Amino acid sequence: MASDPEAPTEEQKRANLIELVFHGDESKYREFCDTIRAAIPDDTAVVLRGSAVTGRRWKDGAPFDSEGPGTSDLDLTLVGDQAISLFKLTGFYVPAVHSIPVSDRHPEIAPDLIPLRDKLMAMVGRPVNIQASRDIVMQFRGDLLGQPYLVLIGKPDRSAPLGLQS
Repeated sequence: MASDPEAPTEEQKRANLIELVFHGDESKYREFCDTIRAAIPDDTAVVLRGSAVTGRRWKDGAPFDSEGPGTSDLDLTLVGDQAISLFKLTGFYVPAVHSIPVSDRHPEIAPDLIPLRDKLMAMVGRPVNIQASRDIVMQFRGDLLGQPYLVLIGKPDRSAPLGLQS
C-alpha cells in the first residue's frame, strides 16, 4: 500500500509529541520513555497513537488539548505476547489480540500496569491509557486504516514489524 503523502513523518510525529506533551523538553520525553522501558516486559514494543503525535484527533480533526490544557489523553499501546498476558480475559475487545485500554473506566483489567500508568500521568499531567495489541493490529490500524502512530520503544528483534529503534 502506498504511503499517504500528507501523513506526518516520524520526525514530525516525534516533534509534535515533544512540543505538545513535554513543552519542547526532549529530556522529559526521554525520561517518559525510560520509565516505560523499565516497567514493560522484554520483547515489547510501545507505540503512541492519537493527537499527541499528529496534533489533531484522527476521528474528528479537533486540535490537541482542544478542551483546555491537559484534556487530551495519551494512548499508549504495548505490542507483544508478554504485554497481552498483563490483561485479564475480561479486558479485551478481541481476546488475546487487542485489549481494552487501562483507564479510569477500566483500571481492573490490568492491575500490574496501574503503577506505571499513575507514574506516567504524574509526569505529563494528563490521562494516560494503556492497551496491548499484537503486531497485526498495529499494522491494520496504521497501514490499512491510516491511523498514525509513533514507535516510542522498538522490539529488540529488528526484523519484527515494530522493530524500529527509538
